[in-house]
Amino acid sequence: MTPFSRRTLIASTAAGLIGTAAQAAEQPAELRGAVAGDRVTLPPLHAESDAGGPTPNVDPPSRKLGVAVVGLGHLTFEQILPAFGQSQHVKLAALVSGQRDKARVVAAQHGLAESAIYDYAGFDRLKDDPAVDIVYIVLPNAMHAEYTVRAAQAGKHVLCEKPMATNVADAERMVTACHDAGRRLMIAYRCQYEPHHRALIAAVRSGQHGDVRLIEAVNGQNDLPNGQWRQDLAMSGGGSLPDVGLYCLNAARYVTGEEPIEVSATLTRPKDDPRFREIEDVCAFTLRFPSGVVASCSSGYSFHESRQMRVMMRDAWMRLDPAFSYDNITLSTGRRSGMGNAAETVRFPSHNQFAREMDHFATAIRAGRDAHTPGAEGVQDQKLIAAIYEAAADGSVVKLPTVAGRDVTRGPLTSDQG
Repeated sequence: MTPFSRRTLIASTAAGLIGTAAQAAEQPAELRGAVAGDRVTLPPLHAESDAGGPTPNVDPPSRKLGVAVVGLGHLTFEQILPAFGQSQHVKLAALVSGQRDKARVVAAQHGLAESAIYDYAGFDRLKDDPAVDIVYIVLPNAMHAEYTVRAAQAGKHVLCEKPMATNVADAERMVTACHDAGRRLMIAYRCQYEPHHRALIAAVRSGQHGDVRLIEAVNGQNDLPNGQWRQDLAMSGGGSLPDVGLYCLNAARYVTGEEPIEVSATLTRPKDDPRFREIEDVCAFTLRFPSGVVASCSSGYSFHESRQMRVMMRDAWMRLDPAFSYDNITLSTGRRSGMGNAAETVRFPSHNQFAREMDHFATAIRAGRDAHTPGAEGVQDQKLIAAIYEAAADGSVVKLPTVAGRDVTRGPLTSDQG
């Protein structure tokens, strides 16, 4: 056998590539995909049993809504800035920080001009920046109200991190400011847009496993005694409850769709621990809903990270573990099977939760409607946090007014979030 010479091999390879390209161009149109407006649709590669989701498409940069991120701390660096790389409808347009040197580095990393950097004193100049449509507030809790009001007055829509504020009055002031300015306000309850949580809600609401009887949820972590703002009552509005306990509180509400009619609670504050000079460590609270559902929830700042939720129904239980993390969430269902019990676990494809919530907000703004988690959702949680603290203060059961209907504080979901 005569071996190929180098020249013969290169020539034959080139000819093969040309032939392959020609073959690809001659593929039937249905195998090459289709274009409708600014969206591409590709045909499935696999059988229905193995099929993935729809073809991902992103808006061109000129159509994406611009976001000014206010605050450059851990959450911004570790979650929000990377989310812009996975978002379909928004882009990073500006930064607001009290440390210009830090903001300058971040701007360069993300291709922003230095003119897109604002400080807090010059925040109101955003009204003259047409590149910014949305202001995303990622500041200490006590600063949320001021910067929401200022953003609305600058003509910008507002996405605000949770908890919405440190008291009910500030939360209501935020809603009023955005309403008066004709701007949308969304509170960043990322879990309400997360696929595993959406699947849990859908299963519970369908009644396929019978009525819900009990919900158990815990969310805690072990914080450093470093004097961070979360350990300052004036800045945080409380300890573990408004920070991580809020996830349990909000989840009990959106799983059932109901509002609680009474709460009871207990707080602990370890002695001689500098983290808890002003704030609580563990908060254990119970919610009772009009349907009879009881939610037993707890949060803490002094134990190893634990983030679980379990919903007990007549014919099955469903569990999220971890429930409130940024990734690696799993959904399990336990039910009777034959002579024994079986558990089934589901894990959906990972997608940045902050990209999902920002994209939802952009879609809602374009449609001229409220987000699924508007200001009213945050106000209700703020009222319930106040009731939980009241119950813990004297060991009483705090009665709450009955709220008729389900999901009364929530707006619609977009088609890709249902």
